[in-house]
Formats: sequence, structure tokens, C-alpha cells
Amino acid sequence: MAGKVITIAQQKGGSGKTTVTINLAIALRKGGKRVAILDTDPQGSLGRWFMTRCERLGDAKPGLGFRTASAWGARYEARELAKDHDYVLIDTPPKMGVDGRPAIEIADLVVVPVSPSPLDLWATEPTLELARGEKKPILVVMNRVSARARITREIRQTLKKLDCKCARTSLGNRVLYAETSGNGWSVVERRPKSVAARESTGLANEVKRHLV
Repeated sequence: MAGKVITIAQQKGGSGKTTVTINLAIALRKGGKRVAILDTDPQGSLGRWFMTRCERLGDAKPGLGFRTASAWGARYEARELAKDHDYVLIDTPPKMGVDGRPAIEIADLVVVPVSPSPLDLWATEPTLELARGEKKPILVVMNRVSARARITREIRQTLKKLDCKCARTSLGNRVLYAETSGNGWSVVERRPKSVAARESTGLANEVKRHLV
């Protein structure tokens, strides 16, 4: 049986798609699951993370596959990776427009990171429309949040009005995410008892439930 494809998409740049992809991918490997990551963003941040990881760990640890593709090649590459992996995560470019459609078409779940600001929420609407047009399930993830900020609660309430499924797990605005990814790691590996690791594991568990 083919693995599940998870597309991380958001029109607005700087939403944290790559950080979410990295930490979600590693958290999904728990229990010996085989995970692959596919970088379709021309900036190549996910690829640089993977190469840094290989330099530090040798083989990037077994069970983690990696490929790059153009936006239009995402569907083919994801389908190939899904033959040998339990989960395939696609990191997409910002402002992808219709070029990003193949990554949406192949997805079993579209994960949309949203920072807690009205501007980010407005920029999310084209991504939501694209996923809905392809009849794909959507999971919005609040990213870089401050737990006590009123704006975070307001954005969640607005998402409910837009009939969006919002993950219960939020990812906090933590330096640890940047520190670990810059060294080829994830928070689950470097600081397994940290709040950030609990967040990543919680999000992975929610994603699994949505894929059942």
C-alpha cells in the first residue's frame, strides 16, 4: 500500500513551512516509520537542511528519504517516494499559484501553517481555495504563536468561521526550532523533553489521526 502524502502549503513567505516540514517529518518517524521529504521550493532551504544533516550524521539516519523537484514535478516524485515510504512530506514555495497545483492534487492532507496575524490569515485564503477546489482535507496549524497573546485566540476563532479545521497543537515562537534546524536536527532529536518536542509530537499525532 502506498504511503500517505502530506503537502505543506502557504502562499505567504515566512510562514515557517520548512520548519514545520522538518519537525513534522522527524516526529512522524517514531515507531520505525519510513519518511521522505520532497523540496519543491527554489530557495532550497529543506535541501540545505538535509545536506547539513548528512554532513553531521553520515547517512542522515536510516528511514529518511529526500528528493527535489520542480513544482510541476511534485506529483510524479511524491508518487515514486510513496512506494517505499509510509509518509511523504512536500515543502512548497510561497506564492506558488497554479504551479503548486500538482503538490495539492497528490496530497492526502494539506497542512497550512499560519502565523497569528491578520495579514497571514488573509494570505492563506488562496491556498485554502486551491485545496478545496481539489477536494483535499485541510489542517491549519498555528505557527510561531505566543500562548497568552489575544491575537492567537482571535485568529483561531476566525478560522472556525471560515470552516477550517485547525490543529489543537500549536507551534510556539521558540528559538530552539531555528537552532536545531540550522544544524541539521529537529527539536525531537536534540531536546526530546522540551516543550517544542512535545508540540512537534502532538502535531504528528494529529496528522496521523487525520490520515486514518
